[in-house]
Amino acid sequence: MKLTKSKSFLYPGNSNINFIRLFVIVMLIFFMNIVEVSAQLKIYVNTDLEGISGVFNFTQTREKGSPENLLACEYFMDDLAAVIRGLRDGGATEVVVLDGHGNQAVIPHLMVHGATYVTGKPRPGAGNLTGLDSSFSAMVMVGFHAMMGTPDGVLNHTQSSRSENRYWYNGIESGELVQNAVIAGYYGIPFIMVTGDVATCREATHFFGDNCVTVATKKGLSREAAELYPFEETRKALYEGAKRAVSVISDCKPYELQFPVKAKKQYLVQDKDSPEPKLVTKEKIIPDALHILDL
Repeated sequence: MKLTKSKSFLYPGNSNINFIRLFVIVMLIFFMNIVEVSAQLKIYVNTDLEGISGVFNFTQTREKGSPENLLACEYFMDDLAAVIRGLRDGGATEVVVLDGHGNQAVIPHLMVHGATYVTGKPRPGAGNLTGLDSSFSAMVMVGFHAMMGTPDGVLNHTQSSRSENRYWYNGIESGELVQNAVIAGYYGIPFIMVTGDVATCREATHFFGDNCVTVATKKGLSREAAELYPFEETRKALYEGAKRAVSVISDCKPYELQFPVKAKKQYLVQDKDSPEPKLVTKEKIIPDALHILDL
């Protein structure tokens, strides 16, 4: 029986040519996989209620289930829908929404396509930022408010509006925007967009720079008074801002503090023996970003 020399399974001919062709095919597959991975843009949308279009008093945000609160949550869902659509049209491949307001704001039957929604309590994760990890490309803050004590900040507060908490990190007073940004920065995630009143947008630019997209939904006059903008205008601006925000991811850097950090917190405590609340001050060394709120 005569044996014949087998030919390459790729191409007949010179083995060196076959090797080169095989190498090219492998490299093409490799680079195609890199492109596919890099094209995945996961956006984490952290939300609050005070900075939403049409919201300007604490009845809307504190009294869960009241007519004013139910309307405010509808306003919230419409603002959020505009942002989700903008992010997806801007190129985001996955959007995760965190229902971040204290007594929650997501209305399930008004959820729009294009995102998943994390809601309910208790939730795991530093700062209750459930599911946040380094797989996300960026974070967006929707409906936020300025830090406690901001004169023109609508519903301004930091963590608690009732005890009027104030926080300093290495001597710099900071609000919830910075607190969330520090946790996001731990995972290498930059802020690309912040929405809220004019004061909130100003605070965002101060800490995160001009590359972070800001969209003002109203202008504060005092803590519970605002110059409101028509919903049609704010939702259009939110959509366009979100769409643009995806394009600035590479221009925005994670916000990071050098740990350990010297932290200070001031807050009011109502003493039953005194008609006036007592101002309490606490100080602590914070070891890392994931414990930024442990004070």
